Amino acid sequence: MAQPGTHHASLDTRDVETGEDRPRQLTRPRSVSDNVFRIGAHGGGVIVLAIMTLVGVFLAVRGAEALAAAGPSFFTQQDWEPNSGRFGIAAVLFGTVTIALIAIAVALPLAIGTATYISEYAPDGVKRFLIGIVDLMAAIPSVVYGLWGMFWLEGQIIPVSQWISTYLGWIPIFSVPQFDPSNPLATPTVFTASAFLAGLVVAMMVAPIAASIMREVFSQAPVGEREGALALGSSKWGMIRSVVYPFGFGGIIGGTMLGLGRALGETIAVYLVISPIFVINWHVLATGTNSISSLVALRYGEASQFELSGLMAAGLVLFLITMAVNFLAGIIIQRSRSGAAS
Repeated sequence: MAQPGTHHASLDTRDVETGEDRPRQLTRPRSVSDNVFRIGAHGGGVIVLAIMTLVGVFLAVRGAEALAAAGPSFFTQQDWEPNSGRFGIAAVLFGTVTIALIAIAVALPLAIGTATYISEYAPDGVKRFLIGIVDLMAAIPSVVYGLWGMFWLEGQIIPVSQWISTYLGWIPIFSVPQFDPSNPLATPTVFTASAFLAGLVVAMMVAPIAASIMREVFSQAPVGEREGALALGSSKWGMIRSVVYPFGFGGIIGGTMLGLGRALGETIAVYLVISPIFVINWHVLATGTNSISSLVALRYGEASQFELSGLMAAGLVLFLITMAVNFLAGIIIQRSRSGAAS
């Protein structure tokens, strides 16, 4: 036993020179299983980062020829004619961002509502059923969504597009110059294969993923804070707004950004429902749009060596955009309560 006035070395928390408190260091020998897990976890993280770096380097090396030939016009040119020297990703990049934003605008409120109902309102039996349905929707292949959008949704959405164009056409993005609402013989085909349709199809793919993440985070909101809000007279909805949503902000952002990453890179579903054009189309309800992933799928099979380099350069841009979105999401999540707690 230590004598009075003495300190055990492992318990001393005061710096001898400055006299200031310092964190106490606790050490213990690691077991073999701890070391194996530690090495495996670190190794897995390093492998993932290495693979992502190699993907970026591969795209940069393969796309360097096209980037050098096109120069800055690669980001401003709308045409895609590599063999004639006139090619760029302005049109397909605009279409990619447009489709992704439409998808997120539709999927975000749908995912929040679904997650809120499942975690806060649904009875236990219904909750288990809905969780299974949402998870199953997230696992459906994208080609199935594309076929659904091409053969069913397109015909159902044309009247909606006509209504939006008729009554909200004064907003530039909702106007369709080829459509005259006062003409009873106006053809509805100008609304087919639009960015709006592609965004809705992608939204149906994004919503289940985002809803699953949000549901898990909402369910982890502190019980004490829930009961405290209710005890102070808050309604159920008031408790959700003041406790669940602020706590789950990281999950909302994380689910949304993960869905945005998928929306930006979605290929088959978008390729099946759009009519590819190489012009910036500001009218989201009108026929014609494009995306980087659809461009690669459309041209890869018959591309020359130089055009293949251009496709690799386009893929590099999409890769960098997706990485930037995920890094931004990580920063926002870390600053939220749910992100800091995890």
